[in-house]
Amino acid sequence: MSPRPRGFDLDKALDAAMDTFWAKGYEATSAQDLVDSTGLGRGSLYNTFDSKYGLFQAALKRYDDEWTTRLVTLLEEGEGPARDRIRTVLMSVVEEETAEHPAHRGCLVVNSAMELAGRDARVTQHVRDTFDRMTQALAACVEQGVRDGSLPASAEPPRDRALYLLNSMYGLRVLGKVSGRGDLAALVDRILPPES
Repeated sequence: MSPRPRGFDLDKALDAAMDTFWAKGYEATSAQDLVDSTGLGRGSLYNTFDSKYGLFQAALKRYDDEWTTRLVTLLEEGEGPARDRIRTVLMSVVEEETAEHPAHRGCLVVNSAMELAGRDARVTQHVRDTFDRMTQALAACVEQGVRDGSLPASAEPPRDRALYLLNSMYGLRVLGKVSGRGDLAALVDRILPPES
């Protein structure tokens, strides 16, 4: 016998749940919030994801599949010299935090790190994996930038330079919760000044 169809769009449900966790955080999101945002009954949610925690884990993965992958793709496959690709990533964070999402919701992974990392082993590992993925992509881009001449050579290892950029990028996410576009764009100019 074939499995019974779910009867709802899993991607749409995950997007709605992700947005709810993103706006409210894990602990402040109630089961009723998830029912309201997804339009699904509790039975459907729990039959599919087992628990609120299971749905949260799926929402974190959904975030990485979309948002983190988009930034990694910009670094790996974007146009122009490596320096321009890094700057594009930093400015895309500025635009996301100040234009696309005026609620200033920041980054779901960073928000989850601040709320749960260190207290929840699975969330801690998920955050670590996401940060490692971004660090590797940034380090590879730094190496390319030195090779193509768009970034200066340095005795500092590419991974160390990547960690600085990662810290700056996620710092922009946090500051975006309370700062305007002008302040964030000025910070990008200090992190990676435009070429003269």
